Amino acid sequence: MNRVTIRRVKKSDAAVFLSLINALADFEKLKRPTRAARTRLLRDAFGKKKRFDAYLAFVDTKAVGYAIIFETYSSFLARPTLYLEDLFVLPEHRKQHIGLKLFRACFAEAKRRGCGRMEWMVLDWNINAIRFYKHLGAQHLNNWFFYRLEI
Repeated sequence: MNRVTIRRVKKSDAAVFLSLINALADFEKLKRPTRAARTRLLRDAFGKKKRFDAYLAFVDTKAVGYAIIFETYSSFLARPTLYLEDLFVLPEHRKQHIGLKLFRACFAEAKRRGCGRMEWMVLDWNINAIRFYKHLGAQHLNNWFFYRLEI
């Protein structure tokens, strides 16, 4: 049986980390990050002013998935919220509980940081992800609308 491990991304993982981000873009039918965006991603992951943390999932020695997290803050809880930006597993490695292990690693990090909650978004067409999160007991927030203002 193949061994699945989850660990924080390291600078030496930059190429495989970016390749997994490209795979997510392909899966979501979005444009891949530009060269400038890839440079910013690596700076923000490994530079002096880290803006996010990331985890990689491995099957044996092959990276097959990743998660990106960062903190926001809840004024009502007066505690941080761990925001899950991406959770992605290569399609050929799904149904092996790799996504669950990545999610649990992020959830454990939220608890370690003293977060009051963990939040994320799911594309409305991604039925498998919606089922996955419902199975975990996550609740869809019906009373909230997501907005974006690009800069």
